Amino acid sequence: MLVASLIAIGLCGLVGLFSGLMVTLFRIPAFIVTLAMMLVGSGLAYILSHGQSIYQVPEGFVWLGRGSVLGVPNSVILMLILYLLAHLLMTRTRVGRYIYAVGSNAEAVRLSGVSVQKILLFVFILNGLLAGLGGVVMASQLRSGAPTYGQMYELYVIAAVVVGGTSLAGGQGKVFGTLLGAFIIAVIQNGMNLTGIESYTQKVVLGLVILGAVLLDTLKQRGTKWLRSLRR
Repeated sequence: MLVASLIAIGLCGLVGLFSGLMVTLFRIPAFIVTLAMMLVGSGLAYILSHGQSIYQVPEGFVWLGRGSVLGVPNSVILMLILYLLAHLLMTRTRVGRYIYAVGSNAEAVRLSGVSVQKILLFVFILNGLLAGLGGVVMASQLRSGAPTYGQMYELYVIAAVVVGGTSLAGGQGKVFGTLLGAFIIAVIQNGMNLTGIESYTQKVVLGLVILGAVLLDTLKQRGTKWLRSLRR
């Protein structure tokens, strides 16, 4: 099962590579490529599973998502390790600084002699690998696999990132800010579940949270530009 999981994660990395090539070679907007590949991946999941859930998984596979070490769940340990590695990547390495720079001004990075295409490919491949790992952990936690798993999670991710202080304009944001944003979204969701708010209303609340966070980020960007113009 370990080999199968690694193959699945590797295939997700190849999907990320393909998406990155579409963006870097053909100049297709990243949002369109990501949306298209999400639909392709979802369709392939339905085709391979014939629209059915798959429950025949070995107990060793279930341990990854439901097991624990010294009373701490494996999924929590994995989350902390990944966030720590991501934090070190973005704050202590040259690649991390290049990623911030590309998000802020890709043309300036290109003129400084850095390969923007390589940075983007690295980000897309890493994103694919981590998405595959997340899918494996979720299947382990739920003791099954189904093409419906992970639906609407892209909205939760956007909400967590934006609430955590990352600018959609690029170039700004912290890894641990995203972790805090994820906790905030989880608390909001859990609170709505405990109070019996129906799922349809929860989508409205989540949409308003995303809109409010983006609005605050936009106002912050405008305020920063206004202050810079006054100083000049």
